[in-house]
Amino acid sequence: MLAKPSVTLARRLNASPAKVFAAWTDAQKLIQWFGPHQTIEGSVDATLDVREGGRYQISFRTDDGEYHQVGGVYREVVPDQRLQFTWAWHSTPERESLVTVTVKPDGDGTLLTLLHEKFFDQAAADGHTRGWTGTLDKLEQFFA
Repeated sequence: MLAKPSVTLARRLNASPAKVFAAWTDAQKLIQWFGPHQTIEGSVDATLDVREGGRYQISFRTDDGEYHQVGGVYREVVPDQRLQFTWAWHSTPERESLVTVTVKPDGDGTLLTLLHEKFFDQAAADGHTRGWTGTLDKLEQFFA
């Protein structure tokens, strides 16, 4: 059986690991930066129950008029270090994948590594590469 596609992206952010972790785990912070480049400002909504076994749901609208909703379950929560959660779009709940966000001190900032694995196919991985790249660009701006 062939391995399922995955995506790994890394960014250096101008904030402490605690602040970067909070940007992922505090809904009021997350709604300020989450979503690909095409996300309409102010359209992001998030409900986060950040604990192992807790659920999250994030929704947003893009400039093409589409509504997007994703959700899953937190598998691992290590404050200021690691967050792992399942990922499934509302439109394709059977295509569950797995996201791991790791934050590590890097001088006066943080090195963030995002691993998104177990994609249904390469097309899904490619689409998520574009989406996560835009999302991480916005996270970088959030801390600029």
